[in-house]
Amino acid sequence: MEQGYEEVTFVGLPIYSLKEGEEYLSLNQKEHLAKILQIWRSQLMQQVNETVEHLQGEAVNAPDPVDRASKEEEFSVELRARDRERKLIKKIDQTIESIKESDYGYCESCGSEIGLRRLEARPTASLCVDCKTVDEIMEQRTTS
Repeated sequence: MEQGYEEVTFVGLPIYSLKEGEEYLSLNQKEHLAKILQIWRSQLMQQVNETVEHLQGEAVNAPDPVDRASKEEEFSVELRARDRERKLIKKIDQTIESIKESDYGYCESCGSEIGLRRLEARPTASLCVDCKTVDEIMEQRTTS
């Protein structure tokens, strides 16, 4: 790592610095992950609010049918994105609650540790990398 450069998570928080002998998902690690989730949730909520303001501010009253259709399609894309974010916010809320449980951070499939770095990258992860890889391969086979 370059001097003066600090690695950060996708929400801008510094990467958690492990202490020697620290137990997996210690209280400090769980607090760190909960903070990532809260920041992520706030960022998503801000985007939702910006979309609502944008949609309210731009009525589709263009006299040209092509312009009107283009604007309606743009709104449709934004609304689909916000719907995905709404579902993600719900999952984030569930994850914040599950951090309080003893099984958070362990793979739902095999029971092994998901890993702190994976949880920092995707704190809503419920599968370890190996099980997620197998899951994605199986999904590809069923959709092909």
